[in-house]
Amino acid sequence: MAKIDQLLKFMVKAGASDLHLSSNSLPKLRIDGDMRSVTGEKSVKLTAVQVHGFLEEIVPDRNQKEFADTRDTDFAYEINRLGRFRVNVFNDLNGIGAVFRYIPQKIMSLEDLNMPSVFKEFCALSKGLVLVTGPTGSGKSTTLAAMVDYVNRQRQDHIVTIEDPVEFVHQNNKCLINQREVQTHTDSFQKALRAALRQDPDIILVGELRDLETTAIAIETAETGHLVFGTLHTSTAASTIDRIVDQFPAEGQAQIRTMLASSLKGVVCQNLLKKIDKGRVAAMEILVVNAAISNNIREGKTHQIPSAIQTGKRLGMQLLNSHLIELVQQKIVAPDEAYLKAVDKDDITAKLRSAGFAIQVE
Repeated sequence: MAKIDQLLKFMVKAGASDLHLSSNSLPKLRIDGDMRSVTGEKSVKLTAVQVHGFLEEIVPDRNQKEFADTRDTDFAYEINRLGRFRVNVFNDLNGIGAVFRYIPQKIMSLEDLNMPSVFKEFCALSKGLVLVTGPTGSGKSTTLAAMVDYVNRQRQDHIVTIEDPVEFVHQNNKCLINQREVQTHTDSFQKALRAALRQDPDIILVGELRDLETTAIAIETAETGHLVFGTLHTSTAASTIDRIVDQFPAEGQAQIRTMLASSLKGVVCQNLLKKIDKGRVAAMEILVVNAAISNNIREGKTHQIPSAIQTGKRLGMQLLNSHLIELVQQKIVAPDEAYLKAVDKDDITAKLRSAGFAIQVE
């Protein structure tokens, strides 16, 4: 057993989402969104030598070389019968450090996550692009894993996932699932995505649309009869569309808007909020692309998308602020937490006050 395993088991038992190791610092856990120092027998400041000792046992050879060259590396580490951990190793002013993100062995279903029925409609599509977006640590991977799990239980298809690194591990159920890891099984997202088209896929999951070429291939793939799931680090549906279009040179943006108008089927923007009692809950903005929204995308009128979402409630659409207000009214999250996680602060302030809630932070 590696020396780090004991700390990782302690982390999971404590219900933490992340373990932070930094030179000359106490180990810290993120629990329900808050950073807390490890107390008790393990509350000892770690030296750079100790952190290096924890890591040298588990960092794969390829990642050791990458870290020596670039001072950063990412990989996955697994403890049998406990789960997987997404690991980032880095250098800072104090020396070497690492962050471990816990990925449970059990994949939560859409039902476990209490997701709206529109998610199952996204999973039933035969082709198109569905994006799950949000800041780092907002639960995008958990949501996508639940969607792949639903497809795996409902359809008889071939699913190819391209991730960096592989996080949730899926077992074949009704589907055949091939999970590929960037740098381990393929050189890059774009190469793996091009290769996937020759692997007879029905559904492709792209861990991150991180560059222009990957985005362009994903849109083309969605247009040519495949269902593509992907992620971006955007906070609203309208900004997601703008981010995709803005990746392309000005002379090609009209064509991309046309392609996106026909291939994009849905956008889910989510963020995690602290619950009033314990745990965290996802607040979501949901866009379902209909004829009106498709036209807005084609004509570059993304500023009209929020009003189109408001009128599309019967299709399962909702604005982030509307969901935040619901969570406050249901006494799941505090008004101040909803305000902090809102994108449109003026709108959420007005909505909270009209609903009779006071906020302390402005």
